[in-house]
Amino acid sequence: MLGKAELLEAIAPLNRGIRATAADRLMVEAAAVRLEERNPTAHPLTATPRLEGDWRLLYTTSRELLNLDRLPLASLGSIYQCIRLQEGRIYNVAEVAGPPLLSGLVAVAARLEPVSDRRVNVRFERGVLGLQNRLNYQSPSQFIATLTTTRRFSLLQGIDFPIQAERQSGWLEVTYLDDDLRISRGNQGSLFILRKG
Repeated sequence: MLGKAELLEAIAPLNRGIRATAADRLMVEAAAVRLEERNPTAHPLTATPRLEGDWRLLYTTSRELLNLDRLPLASLGSIYQCIRLQEGRIYNVAEVAGPPLLSGLVAVAARLEPVSDRRVNVRFERGVLGLQNRLNYQSPSQFIATLTTTRRFSLLQGIDFPIQAERQSGWLEVTYLDDDLRISRGNQGSLFILRKG
């Protein structure tokens, strides 16, 4: 699909949006809108096999995520958004590369509440910050399995804290979904472009 190739080409050199200039953001926005107009999945929240799974972030305008790259002596690694529709949950997992044995992890867990066939309300409930080796991190799926069976990580593993859902909530709308690409928009005006797998 030409629109999809155009969008992927536009975001390829932008390091998930970290290197994006104002002109780059306008170009990506225009390419995303053109692709959204040809969304092959009219009701993404009912397309469970397509939507469910682990999605790697290719591009975003979210300052909250992009600012993770400003940590001292570290750089932002891969960021994943993992959707578990059956459980009504979503997990954001950001890998932070650092000096040997000091690579970190920032993860948040939230509850999903569908409000239409394209939009969900998101209520954040839990956050975890720590070193990957202390948390025995291997992959997003493995970590989520550990997270869901561990009531609370010890301080030796990392910082595990509750998030007040009333103060940390929003919505996410899926505006384009095919077998391996998803475009979503958030309540703060953020654009997210993700690839499955």
